[in-house]
Amino acid sequence: MIQSLYIKNYVLIDQLEMQFSGGFTTITGETGAGKSILMGALSLILGQRVDTSVLKLKDAKCIVEGSFLPGDAVRNVFERNDLDFEPVTTLRREISPGGKSRAFVNDTPVNLPLLKEIGNRLVDIHSQHQNLQLNDHLYQLEVTDHLAGTWKELTEYRSSYARYTSVSNELERVKSDIAKMKEDLDYMQFQYSELDAAHLKEGEMEILEADLQRVEHAEEIRNALFHSAGLLSEEATGILDQLKESLIQLQKIAKYFTPSQEYAGRMESAYIELKDITAEVQNQAEKADIEPGKLEKFQARLDLLFSLMQKHRVRELEELIGIRDQLNKKIEELTFSDEKINGLVKEKTELLSVLERLSGVLHLKRAATAEEVQKNIESQLKVLGIPNARFKVGIEKIEGYDQYGSDEIRFLFSANKQLPLEEISRVASGGEVSRLMLCIKSLVSDRKGMPTLIFDEIDAGVSGEIADKVGGIMVQLAEGRQVMAITHLPQVASMGTEHFVVYKEDTADATFTRIRKLQPKQRITEIARMLSGEEITDAALSNARVLLRV
Repeated sequence: MIQSLYIKNYVLIDQLEMQFSGGFTTITGETGAGKSILMGALSLILGQRVDTSVLKLKDAKCIVEGSFLPGDAVRNVFERNDLDFEPVTTLRREISPGGKSRAFVNDTPVNLPLLKEIGNRLVDIHSQHQNLQLNDHLYQLEVTDHLAGTWKELTEYRSSYARYTSVSNELERVKSDIAKMKEDLDYMQFQYSELDAAHLKEGEMEILEADLQRVEHAEEIRNALFHSAGLLSEEATGILDQLKESLIQLQKIAKYFTPSQEYAGRMESAYIELKDITAEVQNQAEKADIEPGKLEKFQARLDLLFSLMQKHRVRELEELIGIRDQLNKKIEELTFSDEKINGLVKEKTELLSVLERLSGVLHLKRAATAEEVQKNIESQLKVLGIPNARFKVGIEKIEGYDQYGSDEIRFLFSANKQLPLEEISRVASGGEVSRLMLCIKSLVSDRKGMPTLIFDEIDAGVSGEIADKVGGIMVQLAEGRQVMAITHLPQVASMGTEHFVVYKEDTADATFTRIRKLQPKQRITEIARMLSGEEITDAALSNARVLLRV
């Protein structure tokens, strides 16, 4: 239930704070006083989207904060989202002048979808325009499913339906792709054969270009290697002979001049390294002969690769290899296309069988609850002044399946004996629709276990004795939960255990929306105003006392 609500800088509200109790609370006020503004502010902390147009002062922040006693209604949501669960849950929403919105649960920042998920489990606000939902077949189906308790079965069904839809789409895609590819099969095979015959290898271009450079400069390389080897190894004048002679001289004096031992060791290492280098250079020089035909061979290979790259409009050999592999994959897909299609067709058939079974389970549960719903609603409608009311949950099988199964739900209604059952939108008056919605909300709320219900002028279109009955149903609903009703009916307003009045206050330069909790004597005056209008008569005061039983 809602314990408190704090609103700052929202539309006509500069600052407002309210404390609420359990049971049945009524909220009244003249048309235009700002009752809808209160509901708009409350909807912010229940996850409603908003913009800066709600700011009363455009350069200040809007804050709406509510404290709730959640019970176990949201415990699993808190656990699933790693939020600390508190006996008193605080929801807060802030709208900055720049339009940025921030949401908090127990001072922890959360995103808007999570705030909405939590809010939807704490409060159910029913406004007058939502009566139009009764004409929506999807809403009728969701109400029936809720009353039938099909959540588990519907979850299982939707999982299979999602897979069925995915397989069906994949089957159509594969068929379309294969049909298109078959038209190009000969050309693809020709392209693949040409690329496959080229024996493409990653990194080959770099190796070929290096080999081509080597062959083109073979004579220059050979001469340089021989000359280098000669400088190192020629007798008498070669570096190696001179280095060896230097090493011998250092070794001679090693007995008498200790540092020469170190020099000799280092010199010997250099001699051995240079000797190895000389041998390798001589070996490479001997192999550097010009190989007949190599230049032409390398050039032809490069010409082939460049030609293929130009033909397929790519700049890298790796891209060409990718095209080859992709062509091979498509050809393989075509080769095994019948096998793939048959596999998808088999899976689709199996899933269709699962959908048939699960949708059948959903149908049976819906049909089983339909009769109970009909009896309950007809019984309440009689109490609400429609003695000949008939109501039916019509269930028809549709061709194929959707995310709800294979049923189409129609709420049918008749207020008179002689008239047949028709869809609500065709035969129900505004007052009858309000009463129907109240009956449905009564049933749904009992099953849903919603801690707080708020009715925003759901009693529109009714009056007199019927208004008294509407109030009675709301009182019954308030047993074990918090119910609030924004109403223009004195009969309903008088039944609240608490009564708030919304009013406007004008100052020299601004208008503000205010709300106050009425004391017993103030309630008499407010009920009398609702009965007689601006001029409160003695008769109205007397009637107000009768309604309030004081």
